[in-house]
Amino acid sequence: MCLHLKKITGFVTLFFVATVFGQTTRVHSHNDYEQKIPFWYALGSDANSIEVDVFLENNEVFVAHNKKDITNERTFESLYLNPIDKALGMNMIKQESLQILIDIKTDAKTTLKQIVKSIQKYPAITAQKKVYFVISGNQPQPEEYTSYPGFIFFDYQKLDNLTTDQWKKVALVSLSFPQYSKWNGKGGLTEEDLPKVTEVIKKAKSFGKPFRFWAIPDGKTSWEFFAHNGVDFINTDHPKECVGYVNSLQKRTFKNNLFSEVYQPEFSYLNKNVPVKNVILLIGDGNGLSQISSSVLANKGQLTLTQLKNIGLIKTSSTDNFTTDSAAGATAFATGKKTKNRFIGVSSEGQKTANLTEILSEKGFSTGIITTDEIVGATPSAFYAHQKDRGMEKEIAEDLPKSKLNFFAAGGKSKVSGLHDFKLAENPKEVAESKANRLAYYLSDNGVPQVLKGRGNLLAETVESGLQFLKSKKKPFFIMIEAAQIDSGGHSNNVGTIVTEGIDFDRAITKAVQFADQNPGTLVIITADHETGGFSIPHGDLETSTIEGDFTTDDHSATLIPVFSYGSGSEIFTGVYENNEIFHKILKALKVN
Repeated sequence: MCLHLKKITGFVTLFFVATVFGQTTRVHSHNDYEQKIPFWYALGSDANSIEVDVFLENNEVFVAHNKKDITNERTFESLYLNPIDKALGMNMIKQESLQILIDIKTDAKTTLKQIVKSIQKYPAITAQKKVYFVISGNQPQPEEYTSYPGFIFFDYQKLDNLTTDQWKKVALVSLSFPQYSKWNGKGGLTEEDLPKVTEVIKKAKSFGKPFRFWAIPDGKTSWEFFAHNGVDFINTDHPKECVGYVNSLQKRTFKNNLFSEVYQPEFSYLNKNVPVKNVILLIGDGNGLSQISSSVLANKGQLTLTQLKNIGLIKTSSTDNFTTDSAAGATAFATGKKTKNRFIGVSSEGQKTANLTEILSEKGFSTGIITTDEIVGATPSAFYAHQKDRGMEKEIAEDLPKSKLNFFAAGGKSKVSGLHDFKLAENPKEVAESKANRLAYYLSDNGVPQVLKGRGNLLAETVESGLQFLKSKKKPFFIMIEAAQIDSGGHSNNVGTIVTEGIDFDRAITKAVQFADQNPGTLVIITADHETGGFSIPHGDLETSTIEGDFTTDDHSATLIPVFSYGSGSEIFTGVYENNEIFHKILKALKVN
């Protein structure tokens, strides 16, 4: 490889639970007996606690929410003890520990006595240490805790201290959430309620026991709040969804330490009517509005990109698919014609279609490409190649020497041969100083590393040098610059990749906007071929540059894509239009027929 390099933290996953700030967040299946499949659904969802309400009737322990709901077949043994015994026998309980929280609705002592008798019928249960039983609701006084067998523990529901021996029989501390807040789980707690809630959590956890609120709002926003504020067991009627959310929280949360220095554009082109000479088209592959937003918020609320004033939206569907791929999206930009997914520089009928680098080269322009993908990747190849499938890398590479490009910088050196007309640069400095007619700079032999894997500021440095190289030709120019790996973050559902690649893209955007300010007549267009991942950003922390992301897919989506523009001619890129109109608007700005 010839690469030239220059509010929510501390997550660790433990078995089926998430550790946050050194505490373990587990999921409690509230009123589990009301699930379509009691016990088994919670077990299969990897919940760590299961709640069962019980009534004592005629020396039998029944499971029901209310006395009127009691039926003969729904006993504590049939719904829970028998299944637990079977699950243990088949080694199906994969949780490190499983808590059965028994909410007694009838007399504490007589009901608990019968519960103990029922459990003792199952020696395999009493002999093991993985499943334990916790008495909630009506229960004996703490002074009596120690008189019960070792498999019985208690759910303590006060903030008074106990003796050391009594604490040994306490499995968790539980309190009513509505006693401290009326929060409905949307938005955030009020300034008045937040300190009350956090203080009671702190007080409860000072006893050294796991803590649970009951009657909490049940949704992702509340799960996130309780997980990050020390609640050990999260009550939920949706154990599968809650476990999935809590267990993925680590992966989906990223604390950013890479920053783009925000440049304030001069806007000196306004009202000057300077003809457009140069066009810089920047494509953030997969960079939808949420991806942009995540980079903005992780970069202290601003990017160079967000200083621009002209903004439009493009529709991205291809001719054969509701959702475009990069090949069809880039071909629309490069040729002005929508096409089928996977097609590179050809029409929907498979006919070779002239692209911007070819058209403008005939008009006396220098042309270039910079990408953090391989040069045979879908987006860059749409600006020089003509093939019916993006996977035809050999044929695409054979189109490169025949192209009209004066300059390219990309990965994938191992994929290309026969570039006899291109001089090779070894670093960005050589690019800027080169007097060659045609110049190539390989960022890597194969794929280009991500920012998180050591790429450094290479993209921005290459953009700055590449622009200087094209300027030195004393001719107008067109260059396409691609930040390719925002898309990789979307496909892998990796928030950190999305954020850092987006911020790195902004560093390249900064170089382009600065060039436009220093070289009147330069038009800068920033957009994306499509969005990737169905990405959203539900939570985060501006002060710590922390982003929690979420995803609906590991593929592209069809959401509208922003178009930012700056410099002479930028006003024509506002509005809402199809992606292939980018091509026509560029030619219109250049007054090229």
